[in-house]
Amino acid sequence: MPPKVLIVEDEEALTLLLRYNLEAEGYEVDSVARGDDAEIRLRESVPDLVLLDWMLPGLSGIELCRRIRMRPETERLPVIMLTARGEETERVRGLATGADDYVVKPFSVPELSARVRALLRRAKPDHVASLLKAGDISLDRETKRVHRGNREIRLGPTEFRLLEFLMQAPGRVFAREQLLDSVWGRDVYIDERTVDVHVGRLRKAMNRTREVDPIRTVRGAGYSFDETFAKQA
Repeated sequence: MPPKVLIVEDEEALTLLLRYNLEAEGYEVDSVARGDDAEIRLRESVPDLVLLDWMLPGLSGIELCRRIRMRPETERLPVIMLTARGEETERVRGLATGADDYVVKPFSVPELSARVRALLRRAKPDHVASLLKAGDISLDRETKRVHRGNREIRLGPTEFRLLEFLMQAPGRVFAREQLLDSVWGRDVYIDERTVDVHVGRLRKAMNRTREVDPIRTVRGAGYSFDETFAKQA
């Protein structure tokens, strides 16, 4: 799945410029213009990286960064701060608050894109790795092939994306709505029960008699890729 970037910036022209360039590189981009709105958005869904302006209405970027680091769900979330403050003391303050990188306006968009790629490569290696493995299951993103042991698993495009998404975060439980947004896309309006149908198809293709089911159903919550699967397989 493409890495998700949240832009928190109140300059509309800059937001449009960043969105255009990041989407052109294959990222999924969301944006908000206020710090307090960004805090709400982060509680609803955690992206893979945040581009965070220093000066924001509602809640400052520094305070938002501090709150991001306080929550277990976002304490390791990569954050790049964008600001017109170029003084060394302010730069140190931003990094001390928890920012992973610091870019002073005006900046080069190609340079910022390079910093985004470098930070994601360090923080989210699964997003750049071509091969995902767990136990006797391997998923190759480049060839779009899945193997369990020595046999190849024939999956449809949706089942492949579903397995890929779940394997990126072993143990994490995803609600059906989250899976719809991440696997099918936010612009697709289909019933949540569709997820159950495709999970059923995925299980049928993956599991033979006596083989351990890698997909865990959490009643009332959703589905996850069993983090203990590698030990059981």
